[in-house]
Amino acid sequence: MFVLIPAFEPGPRLPDLVADLLRADPDLDVLIVDDGSGPAFASVFAAARAAGARVIAHESNRGKGAALKTGFAHIATQDPDADVVTADADGQHTPADVCRIADALREDAAQARSALVLGVRGFRGDVPLRSRLGNTIARGLFHLATGRRVSDTQTGLRGIPSDRLGWALGIPGDGFEYEQRMLLRLGPDRLAAHEVPIETVYLDHNASSHFRPVRDSLRVLLPVLLFASSSLAAFVVDTVALLVLQALTGWLVPSIVAARVLSATANFAVNRRVVFRARGGPMLAQAVRYGVLALALLASNIAWMSFLTDNGLALLPAKVVTEGVLFVLSYGVQRSLVFPETRDPAPEVRTPSPRPSSLTPTRSTP
Repeated sequence: MFVLIPAFEPGPRLPDLVADLLRADPDLDVLIVDDGSGPAFASVFAAARAAGARVIAHESNRGKGAALKTGFAHIATQDPDADVVTADADGQHTPADVCRIADALREDAAQARSALVLGVRGFRGDVPLRSRLGNTIARGLFHLATGRRVSDTQTGLRGIPSDRLGWALGIPGDGFEYEQRMLLRLGPDRLAAHEVPIETVYLDHNASSHFRPVRDSLRVLLPVLLFASSSLAAFVVDTVALLVLQALTGWLVPSIVAARVLSATANFAVNRRVVFRARGGPMLAQAVRYGVLALALLASNIAWMSFLTDNGLALLPAKVVTEGVLFVLSYGVQRSLVFPETRDPAPEVRTPSPRPSSLTPTRSTP
């Protein structure tokens, strides 16, 4: 069992965390990935080695996701049957909580169950505003994008079974968004997940964290915001066309159909090129899938519009209510089925390239 800690410019508590982890569970191996912290932090990593950790390094800062994947690749090469617990270097995860996740992985293995284990915080008490805000935004985004509820989407304390390391290596992203994308892949990849409650710990008001709640949350929010903008533009085109055609002809259903064909054509082009960036995929297959979705949404649109207007709701409010209900469904289906993410093959698992001393994994006996 490995504990993998990505570290960029860590504080002085990191060596103590290593020592405490190895005292709490002697069966653990601690692997630290120095994500380009530089010479100023060499003493911290040297102390972590002396405490019993193995340390490998990036020459320059590449991001938390890249550091995690470097660690996964190293572990998969050195010990492919080892489960992995990922933990942060900023002291937010107590040794007791890390051991809880490790025990949950062992219990899953004993039951022949392969699942992602999430250490989730309650966010009660004295929680820094930027952390509370960031987690609230991320939870709301995740629920909007997937329809699933996860108590703590930003937790860095996770358990990854050994048979899922290749899966984790294939997830795109080099920064903080990597951990969000891992959760977004749970549904499409049919991977189970379960939660283990942990303490909510913020040392020095979380001063050592490199997470930027606004910028990093917006990076995760961007696909949903783009989809919302595209859908809003299509909604405007659809609504204007519907009002004009219905006023000219007096026919509700034909007007709905004609307006939807016009707006759907524009929406397909925008979503393919801008929102989901699926230009490299087979356009004909995407168009067929989009067409099937559009027909299903059209049928739902007609059914709801007819029901609402027949029961006394005016045309425009009925349109707003109907489109709002169908928005979330449309996003999920387009992201997962119409424009599925084109995933590069999982990177070849290999030990990082040799580098003077800092890239050679070492573990000292305390």
